[in-house]
Amino acid sequence: MSFRADVSKRRLFAIVLLVISALCLAAGLLLPIVRFGRLYFFSETPSLLELVGGLWHSGDQGLALVVGLFSIVLPIAKLVWLAVELMWPRRPGGFLARLMPTIARWSMMDVMLVALTVFAAKTSGLAVAITQPGLWFYAASALMAGLLPIVLSHPART
Repeated sequence: MSFRADVSKRRLFAIVLLVISALCLAAGLLLPIVRFGRLYFFSETPSLLELVGGLWHSGDQGLALVVGLFSIVLPIAKLVWLAVELMWPRRPGGFLARLMPTIARWSMMDVMLVALTVFAAKTSGLAVAITQPGLWFYAASALMAGLLPIVLSHPART
């Protein structure tokens, strides 16, 4: 296989991975991420966007901004950066290339926060918390977005 064919297959794979990652992120933001059940009768199934909106409207604007930044803005910024990098490759040592690992690390923080919330709810006995599809789509998007830089930078086989 020629170098050019290998590069175009890798690029096509990266484009498909980027599109699937973006779709999973959208589903992760819109679908319920966790179901909290209390007293056998009451349950809530907020999406990530509803959770941030609920924090904002309940007076926790600071927490809403932090969760919104790390859960919504940074993952979207990462996908946009990856799309730009895929369409118009930059030099490897550029500012954005150095910034990307930091953004990737912090954009996964909310998955950990949801996991801690589910754990706390289950161990406290106050509520039953069950993960929902939104969390799994969100995690899938984060994993695929994490693989994209590897796919883009992987050297071609000779």
